[in-house]
Amino acid sequence: KEEDFEIIDKKQLPDAAELRNEEKAKPEEARWSAPILSLARKASENLALSYGSALKSASLVGLVSKPGSSDSPAKTSTRSHTMEERANLMNMMKLSIKILIQSALSLGRTLDSDFPPLQQFFVVLEHCLKHGLKVKKTFIGQNKSFFGPLELVEKLCPEASDIATSVKNLPELKTAVGRGRAWLYLALMQKKLADYLKVLLDHKHLLSEFYEPDALMMEEEGAVIVGLLVGLNVIDANLCLKGEDLDSQVGVIDFSLYLKETQDSDGKQDGGITAVLDQKHYVEELNRHLSCTVADLQNKIDCLEKTNSKLQEELAAATDRIGSLQEEQQQLKQQNELIRERSEKSVEVTKEDTKVELDTYKQSRQGLDEMYTDVWKQLKEEKKIRLELEKELELQIGMKTEMEIAMKLLEKDTHEKQDTLVALRQQLEEVKAINLQMFHKSQNAECSLQQKTEAISSFEGKTNEMMSSMKQMEERLQQAEKARQAAEERCNKIKQELAGRLDSCRQQMAQLDSKCSTLEKELKSEKEQRQTLQKELHQEKDATTLLKTELQQMEGLKKELRKLQDEKQQLKKVHEEQEQALQEMGLHLSQSKLKMEDIKEVNKALKGHTWLKDDEATHCKQCKKEFSISRRKHHCRNCGDIFCNTCSSNELALPSYPKPVRVCDSCHTLLLQQCSSNSS
Repeated sequence: KEEDFEIIDKKQLPDAAELRNEEKAKPEEARWSAPILSLARKASENLALSYGSALKSASLVGLVSKPGSSDSPAKTSTRSHTMEERANLMNMMKLSIKILIQSALSLGRTLDSDFPPLQQFFVVLEHCLKHGLKVKKTFIGQNKSFFGPLELVEKLCPEASDIATSVKNLPELKTAVGRGRAWLYLALMQKKLADYLKVLLDHKHLLSEFYEPDALMMEEEGAVIVGLLVGLNVIDANLCLKGEDLDSQVGVIDFSLYLKETQDSDGKQDGGITAVLDQKHYVEELNRHLSCTVADLQNKIDCLEKTNSKLQEELAAATDRIGSLQEEQQQLKQQNELIRERSEKSVEVTKEDTKVELDTYKQSRQGLDEMYTDVWKQLKEEKKIRLELEKELELQIGMKTEMEIAMKLLEKDTHEKQDTLVALRQQLEEVKAINLQMFHKSQNAECSLQQKTEAISSFEGKTNEMMSSMKQMEERLQQAEKARQAAEERCNKIKQELAGRLDSCRQQMAQLDSKCSTLEKELKSEKEQRQTLQKELHQEKDATTLLKTELQQMEGLKKELRKLQDEKQQLKKVHEEQEQALQEMGLHLSQSKLKMEDIKEVNKALKGHTWLKDDEATHCKQCKKEFSISRRKHHCRNCGDIFCNTCSSNELALPSYPKPVRVCDSCHTLLLQQCSSNSS
C-alpha cells in the first residue's frame, strides 16, 4: 500500500543563524572529539547537497500528499511502483539520519524522546520496516505489525534478550506496534540498532515469512539502510518509555525538516572531506596504539601491586607467627620450672611415707603369719573328720539307689506285660474285623467260596493258637503278680530298716552341721581379717605404682624439655632465615616501588590521549558491574575509560575543559592530590 505523509509548517523549525549562534556560545570541545565532529558536520553538509533532489522526486512521484488525502489510499501492483517506493524510503532514511546526526552534534548533549529529528527518524524507520509486510489473519482480524521480525533477533543474537524481556515486562504496552516502537528505542539507546538489523538481513530465509519478496528489507536497499544506521552510534540518547503512549502514536513524516536550500560547493568540499577522513584514520590509529600501550602498562601495574600486597601479607603473617612462637616458648619455660619444683617435692614426701609404711607392714605381717599357721592346722583336722562322714553317707545313698533301681525294673516288667496284653487284644479285635469282612465277601463272591473257606479254616487254626498263647500269657501274668507282691514285701522291710538308719544319720548330720557352722564362723572372721590385710597390701601397691608413674612422667617431661630445646633452636634458625628473606623482600619492594612510580608517570602522560569506544566496554571498570538499560555508560573526561553513574559522579575543571566535567573516582582523587601538591 502507498504510505501517507503530512507536511508541517516550516516556521516551527529554527533558522541556520540561530543554530550557529548556539554553536558559538558553547565551550570548545576536547582534542579527541574535534576531528570526529568536524568530519560528521562536513559529511552532513555533503549529504544535503546530494539529497536535495530526493524531496523533489518524492513529491513528483506522490510520496508527499495533502493532509486530507490520507483516507483514500491508491492501490498499485506494478513492479516499477514498488521500486520507486523503496528508492523514496531509502532517500528519506538518508535525510533523516543526516539531519539527526547534524542536529545532535550541534546540540552536543544526550537526546530526549521529545527531540523532533529523533521522532521523525523513528517514523521513517517504522515506514521502512512496514514496507512489504505480509498480512496475517487471526480470529480477531487481520494483523500487520513489524514486531514479528524484531522478535527473531532474540533467537539469532542472545545479547538482545535483555531488550525483549524489558519490552515484554512493560505493562503499558498492549499492542504489537507499541512493543516494536519500544524495542527500537531500547536498541538505539544501546547503540546496537544497526547490529541487530544486520543480523536479521543475514537470515533472509527467516524474513521471508514476514515480508513479500519485493519488500525493502528483502532487497539491497535494506543493507544500505543498515550501513547508514552505523553512523547513529555517535549519538547518546536517553529515552523514557514509561510516560509515553507508544500504542496510539500516529507515524506522520514532517518534510519541513528536510526542505532547505542546497549549496553549489561540491568541488570545494570534496578535498576537505578527504583531508578530514585522513585525519580521522590517523587519530584512530594513534588512539589504538596508545590504548594498547596503556593496557599493557596497566596489566604490569596490577601484577606488581598484587605481588606487593602478597609479599606484605606474608611479611605480616611471618612476624605475627614469630611473636606467637616466642610467647609460647616463654610460657613453656615457666611451666617446665613449676613442674620440676612440684615433682621434686612430691618425690621427697613419697619417699618418707613409703619408709614408714614399710616398717609398719613388716611388724603386722609377722603376727598375721603366726595366726594363719594355727588356723590352717585346725582346718586340716576338721577336713579329715568331714571326709569320713561323707564316705559313710555315700555308702548309705548307694544302697538306697540300688533299691530304687530294682523297684523301677519290676515296674518296667509289669508295664511291658500289660502292653503285650493290650497288643494281643487289639490283634483279636483285628481278626474279628477281618472275619466279618471275609463273611461279607463270601456272600458277594460265590465263585471264590471254596478258597475262602480254606482261608477261614486256616485263620481259625491261627486263632486257636493265639488263644492258647493268650492263656499262657495270663498264667505268666499271675506268676509276675505273685513275684511283685513278694518284692513289695521285701521293699517294705528294707524301707523300714533304711528309715531307722536314716534317722541315726540325720542326727549325726545335725551334729556335724553345728560343728561346720561354728567352723564357718571362725573361717569368716579369719577371711575378713585376711581381706583387710589384702586391701592394705593393694593400697600400698597402688601407692608404689603411682610413684612409678610419676617417675615415668618426670622422664617424659625431661624428654619434652629436650624436644622443646631442639624446636627452639630450629625456630631460631627459621627466624634468621625469615629475617634474611624479609631484607631481600624489602629490597625487591623498593625496586618495585620505583618501577611503579615510573610506570605511573608514563601512564599520567598517556592518560589524556585514550578514549575507549562504547562497544569495547561491557562492564564498569571500577565496580565491574555489567552495563544495561538502567546502568548507563559514562566516559571519564580525564582517562577516557567507561564507568557507571555511581563510579563517575564527580565533576572537576580540566585544562581542556574550562567548565567542570564528569570524572571517575580514581581520577578525582589523583587530580585533587596534584592540586594540593601544586598549591603547597
